[in-house]
Amino acid sequence: MNREQISGIAHADHPIKAPLDDDSVRRLLARGVADTAQRALDLGCGGGEWLLRALAMWPDLRAEGVDVSEDALTRASRAAERLGVRDRLTLHHQDAADYGSPKPFDLVLSVGATHAFGGLLPTLAAAREHLAPGGRVLIGDGFWDREPSQEAREMLGDLADLATTVDRIVADGWTPVHGHVSTRRELDDYEWSCWGSLASWALDNPDDPESAQALETATTRRSEWLRHYRDTFGFVSLVLRRTSD
Repeated sequence: MNREQISGIAHADHPIKAPLDDDSVRRLLARGVADTAQRALDLGCGGGEWLLRALAMWPDLRAEGVDVSEDALTRASRAAERLGVRDRLTLHHQDAADYGSPKPFDLVLSVGATHAFGGLLPTLAAAREHLAPGGRVLIGDGFWDREPSQEAREMLGDLADLATTVDRIVADGWTPVHGHVSTRRELDDYEWSCWGSLASWALDNPDDPESAQALETATTRRSEWLRHYRDTFGFVSLVLRRTSD
């Protein structure tokens, strides 16, 4: 079972592939989609959850999503058909870092997908290339809520504290116009949902040749969360505008 398959099962029962509940997602989109917005782009869209919500909320909006997972894009296409928004959604099966468009976008999203670009600032550099004048970026990434252990650093990479994270974004030429720090409930709900869904799939499919691996992965990931980073990891989502266009 590869990473993509594990992720698909783990996120099946969570509203978004990030530690955010539906109300938080709705509020962030409401701040990110300006009244005059016509085009939105999600770099690393997965199953298109953000774009599907945006298309349902704004009937005149058109959207494009980019992802390396063909399975995720298929799920996004089917969901768009069910919602009746497929004609306003264009999906691209490719690396988000290689995507190019002749027309800019009023909103560029990348939530929980900065790894595709090698970090937060490279993701913002990519977003800048696609952004129309006056447009907004909605980005979500992790930070250290308190000093992490060495094990946590090795698991989650080169993060900074929240203040330093925002300082780096501002120094890069962006101004936050809205933000949301995921609550303890959102963070816990996300982890319980992911590894619980994966474990449940394994228990429901004992004869599947991947069942044992799935259960072991769920057990390992749950233990890593509880033992190493539950009390130190945070997640922030920001709506940004370029400080100067």
